[in-house]
Amino acid sequence: MSESARADAGQQDSVSEASDATSAPRAVASFGQLGLPTAILRVLDEHGVTVPFPVQAAALPNALAGRDVLGRGRTGSGKTLAFGLGMLARTAGQRAQPKEPLALVLVPTRELAQQVGEALTPYAEALRLRLATVVGGVSVGRQTAVLREGAEIVVATPGRLHDLIERKGCRLGRVRITVLDEADQMCDMGFLPQVTEILDQVRPDGQRMLFSATLDRDVDQLVQDYLRDPAVHSVDPSSSAVPAIEHHVFVVHGPDRYAVTTEIAARDGRVLLFLDTKHGVDLLTRHLRANGVAAAALHSGKPQPQRTRTLAQFKNGQVTALVATNVAARGLHIDDLDLVVSVDPATDPKDYLHRAGRTARAGRSGTVVTLVLSGQRRETSQVMADADIAPTVTKVRSGEAELSRITGAKAPSGKPLDGSPAVPRPKNHNVPFGGLGSTKDAKSASGGRTSRRNSEARKLAEARKAARVRRGG
Repeated sequence: MSESARADAGQQDSVSEASDATSAPRAVASFGQLGLPTAILRVLDEHGVTVPFPVQAAALPNALAGRDVLGRGRTGSGKTLAFGLGMLARTAGQRAQPKEPLALVLVPTRELAQQVGEALTPYAEALRLRLATVVGGVSVGRQTAVLREGAEIVVATPGRLHDLIERKGCRLGRVRITVLDEADQMCDMGFLPQVTEILDQVRPDGQRMLFSATLDRDVDQLVQDYLRDPAVHSVDPSSSAVPAIEHHVFVVHGPDRYAVTTEIAARDGRVLLFLDTKHGVDLLTRHLRANGVAAAALHSGKPQPQRTRTLAQFKNGQVTALVATNVAARGLHIDDLDLVVSVDPATDPKDYLHRAGRTARAGRSGTVVTLVLSGQRRETSQVMADADIAPTVTKVRSGEAELSRITGAKAPSGKPLDGSPAVPRPKNHNVPFGGLGSTKDAKSASGGRTSRRNSEARKLAEARKAARVRRGG
């Protein structure tokens, strides 16, 4: 077990013992036993949700009782309803003043904010509560107007909420229920100062609920500083590894890498492909579409409306291969996704587990594949060990039966989509796809510095251009 995992397990033991010393409401077997408003029970029934997931059964009684809650569990374990239903039920019947919400949910990414907002909206509407989602990448003026009209519940990313507060578009002094979802990811992404600033502005006597996959370092500090005698609920092992996932490492030959990736992407059914850089995502997406694969790119360089549209198309099957940077690993829920592929291997165990967590959600099974070149095997093995994962390692080539057996890979149609011109396969640089054409990985491929020959060629081209300008040509 990794050092961080051991520390996390130790922290969990200590907080669990502290919580056990107090009397907490017992977990329940059905939503009907909770005393939830009739309107919420009706919407649950309409959505076919009758039996609570473990984290919901354990946490909801405490949330409804107004107690601080500390929940640990991987994404996909049902945390949104675990905190959301209690928050909505406790806010029902109240009315927010302009710019002054009564409950707040903080999440690390735009996609997760929109996902949480969409999940809670039917229940909020049934209770006649107004819910606003505020994220970056969309009109701040429109969001200011929504808050001015009044919203009882606000789901927000820390950055945009901070901007709205600075613009006097939102005040937090009446917030009595605050939820931090994916708290570890907010800390990892550098949001800790904004999160603490926000927590310092909400009502000090209010309820706080914090959910996180891990409880180490910064998250531990948040718990100590802002939660009072929390009820602790852990529904997963500390590593967040999921038994229902099959983990595979495919050792591929450099020149065959694009062909292997393309055949996997051309499978029947959806696949989520991770790369390290925006450039690599765009490059692979163009290649896949030129070969007849319904692929789309998702990364932070895309406008928010396009990101939202792309996710919707992936969820409804119009897009079958979603090519993404780690932005897609942060808490996204996609029903029935059974294959995740790290085209560029994850270099951090947390990143690996969050990528893997996009599949095998809500009790289903899934497969996670990592493509590695021979020179990447040692580093990838260490990442896997730190994540407490023991993958099956297989050498594969394009067109092989074993590749198809594990992933459903097949030959693409080869018919370009949208009139896309054929894109030649990039020359093998023996570096991750994200590095193809990037200065960063050109340096790594040449021993830490860019090629002297390329540098001299650029200087010569610039000198010739300057000479033409002087001659008037």
